[in-house]
Amino acid sequence: MKYVFGLGNPGRKYQGTRHNVGFAVLDLVADKYGIRLKERARLEAKTGEGDISGVRVMLIEPQTFMNNSGWSVSAVLDYYRAQPSDVIVVYDDIDLPFGHLRIREHGSAGTHNGMRSVISCLGSEDFVRLRVGIGQPEGRVLKDYVLSRFEDSAEARRMLTWAADALECLISRGVQAAQQEFREDRN
Repeated sequence: MKYVFGLGNPGRKYQGTRHNVGFAVLDLVADKYGIRLKERARLEAKTGEGDISGVRVMLIEPQTFMNNSGWSVSAVLDYYRAQPSDVIVVYDDIDLPFGHLRIREHGSAGTHNGMRSVISCLGSEDFVRLRVGIGQPEGRVLKDYVLSRFEDSAEARRMLTWAADALECLISRGVQAAQQEFREDRN
């Protein structure tokens, strides 16, 4: 089983914001594969199970707010007795240009507070991550930028679809294949 976490903030107020890219990518994959996410209070998350290209997956959207994402990740892994090596985390990244993707098997949190929480709660940096570039705020306060919506919804939809395709490849064919096929920029 692969445990695929999309990071974001719960609630209608945050839907469609840059910081909710992880949720948006998981929602696209869930829709495509008919995986229904349900609230699981015990895990502080919405979860849904299904198959993607013959691989059993659990899609998980932590409901702890971004900066405490690790609480939910840890709760899920403890409950299912899973290991960090079974984890894929999808999240927004201001350090990548808009639309660029980066897939890694391990690494630091960089500037991302949600990833700091995940790494801290797991006590490990050794899990797969799909970073989705949202670009730099250009003169805006970082918090305001990541909590704002995309100006060009068509371009955002293309970026999210590209990331969802990369996630499917990552699940079905592995890290190296996904890195080769989904190099940093879709252009």
